[in-house]
Amino acid sequence: MGTYYLTVFEKNGEKLLDESFEAGNEQEAKEIGSRKLEEKNYAKKTHRCVDAGGKLVLFER
Repeated sequence: MGTYYLTVFEKNGEKLLDESFEAGNEQEAKEIGSRKLEEKNYAKKTHRCVDAGGKLVLFER
């Protein structure tokens, strides 16, 4: 299991969401991150999900 970080921003740079979660691999992290974005209605906002080493696994601008 690894730790992944999901962050969502407004266009003006305001941080709307900043949370971490555990996932077994990058694919699972993408699925969990996408689900969290949908649940909170942030899917169309600027967001990123990175692993503990900073590798980008999910991104939208």
